[in-house]
Amino acid sequence: MKKLYRALALTSAAVLAGSSVALFSGCANKADVVTLRVCSWEEYIDLGGWDKGELIDIENPYSEGGIMGVNSMVDDFTEWFNSTHDYEVKVEYSTFGTNEDLYNRLSLGDEYDLVCPSDYMLMKLIAEGNYVEYSDTFWDEDIEQNYYAKNVSRYIDGGNGEGIFNHQFTNPQDVWHKKAACYMWGTTGLVYNPEKVEHIADVSTWAMLLNENYSRQVTIKDNVRDAYFSTLGIINSDKLTGGNLSASQRSAILNDVDSATIEKAESVLKDIKENVYSFETDSGKADMVTGKVIANLQWSGDAVFIMDEAEADDTELWYSVPDECTNLWFDGWLMLKNGVEKNEKLKTSAEAFVNFLSRPDNAVRNMYYIGYSSAIADDTVFDYMEWNYGADEEAGQTFEYDVSYFFNEQKLLEVDAVNFEIDGDGKINRGRQLFAQYPPQNVIDRSVVMLDFGDKLSEINQMWINVRCLDIRDISPVTVGVTAAVVLALAGAVCLYKFRYKLFFNNRPKKGYERVS
Repeated sequence: MKKLYRALALTSAAVLAGSSVALFSGCANKADVVTLRVCSWEEYIDLGGWDKGELIDIENPYSEGGIMGVNSMVDDFTEWFNSTHDYEVKVEYSTFGTNEDLYNRLSLGDEYDLVCPSDYMLMKLIAEGNYVEYSDTFWDEDIEQNYYAKNVSRYIDGGNGEGIFNHQFTNPQDVWHKKAACYMWGTTGLVYNPEKVEHIADVSTWAMLLNENYSRQVTIKDNVRDAYFSTLGIINSDKLTGGNLSASQRSAILNDVDSATIEKAESVLKDIKENVYSFETDSGKADMVTGKVIANLQWSGDAVFIMDEAEADDTELWYSVPDECTNLWFDGWLMLKNGVEKNEKLKTSAEAFVNFLSRPDNAVRNMYYIGYSSAIADDTVFDYMEWNYGADEEAGQTFEYDVSYFFNEQKLLEVDAVNFEIDGDGKINRGRQLFAQYPPQNVIDRSVVMLDFGDKLSEINQMWINVRCLDIRDISPVTVGVTAAVVLALAGAVCLYKFRYKLFFNNRPKKGYERVS
């Protein structure tokens, strides 16, 4: 893949700078300036600074000479907005590390106008009423600058009941359409080194996390949602692989928060904890590239990054979606009620920000920079995928990779067959970067959106504490007795030392003075 990743230190510094500096120019010429407070994931937007060799040489309908990230996306948005509106915008861009981090900030009084949480946190914020719907104007496809409405994949956010943003819910009040705008999406699976895995079937199941043949060689995500989801895949493996389940049945199984299920999941997770190398938040990427571990539970976008980095070191890694299921996840832009509800210009600015990121050339820039898959599905994005993954002229066996479900029309990529594993039924269950970015239909068919835990959140959090922290109930009586004896012995030693010190102090010779009482 023709993608170079900047040094982490440079990226982090740029993000921190972007979170604290007002990114705009020329505002002194206009009296009316709106401050737009945006909060999104770390390293989740193009920061610019590309090298000349990183030019994406495809047709760009918005500028000549291909696609190139010179400035940060926020700088480019500010310049674009201020040149097309009769008032100006100043963007205060900040980042968060987890969905829970964002929610805690909001609970503590931090104020933002536009945020980009994941699916279940979207549900939580929407259920709490902390959102403002996108305007009817935002959805008018006759307006040239409404890039989201015109270019979003109908699979994700189509109108009239189409798209995951609508049909995953039974209650019409719960749908995300018009309440949020999808930014990036993907799956979860296992990144693995095929040369280190004994049998490919081992990475075809979430039970890889329990496989003793790979003890201390696999990592799992250090968050309760992904860990719980994959554990339910293990517990319900027979149900999930044994027959044709409907989408609603599959969702019910993998979003089960019954107390008995939570208790069973806790037991399995403790077994997983004993078998894996570690629970990790971000170190799994480096551990895979360096070969410290041979498999890693990972989000598809980071899987692309890992495969790219390993490829630069002449190591070929693959991405597998277990046969039981995968989490189909989304990150989406939500306008918060306490920010934009009573300020029409601020709402217009927030919608314009979403539209600017949805302009196809900008969607490509962000995809290139972070490795994730944009919700935008126009010809420019397809050309970018072909530029990345299309079969070379010297390629041997090729086949047509169908991504029609996502691109709103029949779209086939001619790709090199060696980057995919195709079974006897023609199904693709494992592959490399393209497979991770745009999973085939059979993977989509076994995908499930994780829903909000609702009133079971505290019970699940306690379960996670029991798994990740020391649980006194898991300590044997012998261990408790030995520990207590050691503590008592130490306490006795301290007391004896203090007694002897006091005795020595009281009996030592005086040095020419007496204490005044």
